[in-house]
Amino acid sequence: MRTAAWLAAVIASAALAIAAGDGLIGSRWLFVFKPLTTLLVIGFAWRRGADAPSRQRWIRVGLLLSLAGDVALLWPVQGFLPGLVAFLLAHLAYIVAFTRGGRFAARRLPFAAYAVVAGGVLAMLWPGIPGELRGPVVVYVLCLASMAAQAASVGRAAALGGALFVVSDALLAFNKFGQPLPLAGLWVLATYWAAQMLIAASLRR
Repeated sequence: MRTAAWLAAVIASAALAIAAGDGLIGSRWLFVFKPLTTLLVIGFAWRRGADAPSRQRWIRVGLLLSLAGDVALLWPVQGFLPGLVAFLLAHLAYIVAFTRGGRFAARRLPFAAYAVVAGGVLAMLWPGIPGELRGPVVVYVLCLASMAAQAASVGRAAALGGALFVVSDALLAFNKFGQPLPLAGLWVLATYWAAQMLIAASLRR
């Protein structure tokens, strides 16, 4: 399949997953199209990165861990903590991928910028986060911000993917721990899969 065909397949599957999540089609279809969309992203990534096998391997690991997180979050209450752990490990895998060929935190400005963003998000969410989840959420946010900051030193696709991941998770967190957002499923999932596709696209064909 060509890149345009993969992109069309991901968009179609993502649209059906979002429609299922918003109740526009049977909600049971979310259990099909949500993991399917991430599987399509994995299929897209699998064909790329032969020139950088170490980065390729760790991005694949990150995508597979993201798939595990997607499945866990199909049960938003019981699966929240397992999903958080799966995505935490995915971000660690992406950090390893983005340090292949470059030192961690070699560029300080993105880390300073994302530290401000992470601190602001945590400050706004803090009152609504249950006590038992505050520690895991802080660790997750620090890891996510570090991933996005490191991605900024890799290239445009990775940098934008990291930034969109921050946007997606911030929207998810505000919807869960703050005020419910209108069309939350649309914005959270659209930015999430766009982030994953851009991270996959950071691998060369």
